[in-house]
Amino acid sequence: MKLNIKNETGKLRSVVLGQPSSMGADPTLDEAYDAKSYHTIQHGTYPKENDIIREMTEFEKILKKYDVEVYRPEIIEDYNQVFARDVAFVIDDKMIISNVISDRADEQDAYRKIFEKVEWRKIVNLPDTAHIEGGDVIVWDDFLFVGTCFSEDYRNYKTARTNEYAIEILKEYFPKKRIIDLELKKNDTVPYEGILHLDCTFNPVGKDKCIIYKNGFVDESDYRLLIDIFGEENCFHVTDQEMFEMFPNIFSISPEVVVSDSSFTRMNNFMRDEWGMTVEEIPYREISKMGGLLRCSTMPLVRE
Repeated sequence: MKLNIKNETGKLRSVVLGQPSSMGADPTLDEAYDAKSYHTIQHGTYPKENDIIREMTEFEKILKKYDVEVYRPEIIEDYNQVFARDVAFVIDDKMIISNVISDRADEQDAYRKIFEKVEWRKIVNLPDTAHIEGGDVIVWDDFLFVGTCFSEDYRNYKTARTNEYAIEILKEYFPKKRIIDLELKKNDTVPYEGILHLDCTFNPVGKDKCIIYKNGFVDESDYRLLIDIFGEENCFHVTDQEMFEMFPNIFSISPEVVVSDSSFTRMNNFMRDEWGMTVEEIPYREISKMGGLLRCSTMPLVRE
């Protein structure tokens, strides 16, 4: 397989979609490793496996409607495998294997057959102390936007997934990219006060547009930099509540087509009416209760 991911919106040819089957028992509060899951466990609304299967089936139908080749990881019994983006990710023609948190380390074994389709020289295994997950990495042509946490308390946050050392490694592998680190607010238990991954607060769509949540960044200057790069007129700003519902985390099949949650009425109508995009709407409310949405569920392999 010749990997090719130059940006977030080129016409999608092949992708890995996470696996919803055999989720196992609901996690306890102590077992929650993101604030949204903590919130839903606390309120007794953590999603049921049948609902997760139904929503991911609808997503797969849309991908296949646009002739996308869809790969799935093998099923690990009693294990949450919904969010493929965190296991590995592709930049240009290289696949970076994430150093995921220990709670999810076994998940990578289910991707072995997919990894075997990639030339071994194109696979990057990071040093053990370089922590990174695909939700924090956004590829945008010459830019590489990376969400991170520079806090001295980094190791105390379950939601801190990408560290400074990993960014330095990316600079070595992609010296021609303009790599921009963006520090995210972190909170392990209150989803309104922290950001798990960069794609939960910022996500490019189309050819020059983006969805953005201002209050997700530690420094407003990081937010301002993104506005300068994309242009104020090309940015859709989400509210606190819309961030909580995971509005930024939609998924592009091409510059003209996005897949979005059917409940995102304000944003979906805006993308159609103002940006002229085709918005494929599917229900994804239940999966959002686990701290991720459509982009989190995918690992794109090839885009035109």
